[in-house]
Amino acid sequence: MGRCNDRIALVTGGASGIGAAAARLLAAQGARVMIADRDAEKGVKVAREIGAAAQSVRLDVADAASWEAAVAATLEAFGGWTVLVNSAGILRHGSIESESLEDWRQIMEINVKGTWRGCKLAVAHMKEAGGSIVNLSSIAGIEAGSDLCAYSVSKGAVRLLTKSIALYCADRGWQVRCNSVHPGIIETPMLHTYFAEQPDPEAERAAWDQVMPLGIRGEPEDIGHMIVYLASDESRLVTGAEMVVDGGAMAR
Repeated sequence: MGRCNDRIALVTGGASGIGAAAARLLAAQGARVMIADRDAEKGVKVAREIGAAAQSVRLDVADAASWEAAVAATLEAFGGWTVLVNSAGILRHGSIESESLEDWRQIMEINVKGTWRGCKLAVAHMKEAGGSIVNLSSIAGIEAGSDLCAYSVSKGAVRLLTKSIALYCADRGWQVRCNSVHPGIIETPMLHTYFAEQPDPEAERAAWDQVMPLGIRGEPEDIGHMIVYLASDESRLVTGAEMVVDGGAMAR
């Protein structure tokens, strides 16, 4: 307990899935947490479940003004900001032939530009006193999927954005660490929606179940524990790293 006692975290996508799990676990370890999500009602619910250590704010990561407002709310509520968890994202099925330009743009706007906006603000606020940025990528950002064209590209971009930020801060002597987390198959609302949109959801589910050699389905808390580690002093020498949590998928 108390691994994150002095931390103030803003968690995007914090109303569900990995974001909500990370927020709960960070608070359980002593952090104060701002739940930031487009679904303001769900964000309020998660914050109330956590208790006094959490508040919520509506955030559309694709909108610059919304980002500014969320950061201002965090500073006003807690008096600082030391951890950013960029968990908000979307998943769409599509190959280079089938994917529409509209889907491509939406995925890039949320997964890449949304993450970039948060990182830019975080570096500006954290460079004096230090902090930790955790960007959610994916194993698809390391090994591309032929039918996840834009998604793979977006998560690959997050992977290299993370490394660039880590080196930029380190080169200037700033104690701002930036790392990416690469989940395998995790049971989140986003994944369940993805399956439901497929022509044969059961067949798609069965195919995805073969991805992780351990043979178990990952839960949001499995990623949340990694995020807690990256937010804590236990990871003080970890920056620019790819933290893979995938049941052995990338070991093949």
